[in-house]
Amino acid sequence: MAPVQSSSPHSSDWLVGNPTRIQQWAALWIGSAGLQILGLQPILLGALYSEKRVNFDELALIATAEFITIALGSVIAGMLISTRHLRIKSAVLLAALAVLDFAVSYATTPNELLLVRSLAGFVEGGTVAISIELIARSRHAERLGGFFISLQTLAQCILAAILALWVVPAMGSSGGFHVLAIVCLGSLAISALVPGEYGELPKQPSNMDGVFSVRAILALLVIFTFFLFIGSLWAFLEPLGALYAIDAQTVGLLVSASLAFQVLGAVCATWIDRHLDYRLSIILCVLAAIAASAILADHPSISMFWAAALVIAFLWMFITPYQIGLAVVADSSRSTALLIPAAQILGAALGPLAASVFITNDNVGIVPWFGIGALLCSLGLFGMFLMFSRRRAITV
Repeated sequence: MAPVQSSSPHSSDWLVGNPTRIQQWAALWIGSAGLQILGLQPILLGALYSEKRVNFDELALIATAEFITIALGSVIAGMLISTRHLRIKSAVLLAALAVLDFAVSYATTPNELLLVRSLAGFVEGGTVAISIELIARSRHAERLGGFFISLQTLAQCILAAILALWVVPAMGSSGGFHVLAIVCLGSLAISALVPGEYGELPKQPSNMDGVFSVRAILALLVIFTFFLFIGSLWAFLEPLGALYAIDAQTVGLLVSASLAFQVLGAVCATWIDRHLDYRLSIILCVLAAIAASAILADHPSISMFWAAALVIAFLWMFITPYQIGLAVVADSSRSTALLIPAAQILGAALGPLAASVFITNDNVGIVPWFGIGALLCSLGLFGMFLMFSRRRAITV
């Protein structure tokens, strides 16, 4: 099977290779299929809790463990697994994930569920690497990243409605995980359309870039701290609603609506990525997130609570393509871009844990202030990144 790259001049859209449009969408779908759990976890783990298969602490542990292993899996796959024989690797990852999704039905104890979902996280991280490796090779990584998050979020939105309205009420948590397994098995046909290989990224031995450069580390910390804010606010959204006398059903409806706003954010970012500089976009997003957090901290009305939460949902996906642009500018070798999912998911996973340190007497009113602190850290780190970038431009 012919590899994607050739000895002929490469397309102006790609650093290496020239995948067809179908190959691009196929590769983006592999990671999207693996990341469906991110949008569906509240429904699926909530069903496990309702069925008394796990208690609240066990649910939180399973959710956090799967997030962390997704991040680790994406790093391990991106750094250690070659980008050859991608069709076979995509198929193996999807098949393994389907088996693990089906295995949830046979897990009889919380520890077994923890093991199954942790292993699933590693595999899901591997599927993400298939997509991120493609994005890293595009000269328009921000735009392709926008397509990636638009695809996965739209699929999550559709599946969330199907699971919440029909599957989980009729077949419980096992039925929900079976749907995920069926999605993976159905995606095996798409794995045949993935590029056979991506080709090695061009080596640039004369530059000072790389994952361990100051700029790359600062870029990853900017992303990590922003997602500390996302994870903390989203995990405590229902308790925050209860604090302001907003019932759980209303907050649940808000979470469903937020998926649509995440899709909107992803689509808008993809549409306008060429017209908005990544620096301006990141600063505006952080400032808007601070404003939304301040609203949530100030005993908002129901309408203001909804508005703030939907703004956060929109920013969640809108900022991602520009974070990809940040990573590409930080490290022209594109190695840092491969670590973006790890930085985002680790931030989202550790956000609730970090915020909980400041909660006393179950008063979650401190959480929006923690979010503001995380955002100010992100903004400060971004300022440091810009200063280092300017200093390097002057000295080069």
